[in-house]
This record gives sequence, C-alpha cells and structure tokens, in this order.
Amino acid sequence: MILALALLLQAVPAEEPVDPYPVSNANAGTTPIRDPALWRAFHGREGVGRVVDGMVDRVQKDPRIADIFKGHDLVRLRRVLREHFCHVLGGGCDYTGRTMRDAHKDMGVQQADMGALIENLQASMRAEGVPFHAQNRFLAKLAPMRRDVVQR
Repeated sequence: MILALALLLQAVPAEEPVDPYPVSNANAGTTPIRDPALWRAFHGREGVGRVVDGMVDRVQKDPRIADIFKGHDLVRLRRVLREHFCHVLGGGCDYTGRTMRDAHKDMGVQQADMGALIENLQASMRAEGVPFHAQNRFLAKLAPMRRDVVQR
C-alpha cells in the first residue's frame, strides 16, 4: 500500500520553479464579479476546474495554437487558470499568478491565437453547461486583458 502510494505521488507532475514575483490579486488584471448567480452558473470550484481542464485539453489538440503551449508548465497553467477564473467569477479564490503582461511576455500571441483560445474556452463552458448569458458576462470581464496578452 505504501509503495503504491509512493509510486502514485511520483507519477503526479509537479510545477516547475519560476523566478520570484510579487503575489497579489491585483495581478489578475480585474476585480471579481460580485454576483453569486454567475458563480453558481459555473457550478462552483468543481465546474471552474472542469472548464479549465477542458480548455487546456482542447488547446493542446488545436493545431492553430497547440505550439504556443508546447514546453510550458501545464500543471502551473491549470492551477493559475483555476485561481484566475475563480477569482474573477467571485468564488473567493486568491490569484497567485503573475500579471497578464508578465505571464504572456515573449510568447508572441497574435489576435488569431487569442480568438482560437476563446473558442476553446467557449466550447469548455458549453460542455460544462454554463448558460450563454453567463459565458458572455465572464468573457466581457476578461476582454480588456487582451491588450496585455496579444503582442503583435
């Protein structure tokens, strides 16, 4: 039993170390939405986790943008996206990631890449059963971050 647990723990990928940076909810790039109905529409933390996992799984398979994610720490990406979405949706989570500008620095993200990412996010929200109006409110809150993510 102990050996099986030790093998399982070894199989779980860990986050890669990063240079220190100031941790702050201000890094999320926006303030939380204060509407409990929106949080419920996303089915709480579990639903947000499924939306994030679905989106990350989709972008890894999407030939338009999969190369952008190759070589990136997907364990960290999933964690900080869960925190970010939870924070923005008013779920009471703290965001421990970097600023949008710092997180996407030197990635060369273009408008078309951002569009593909949003399509994958929308597909994940639909798969989770998030109502269309709730999806739109969330996307509207994220939209101003585009200027810090798209670099060319």
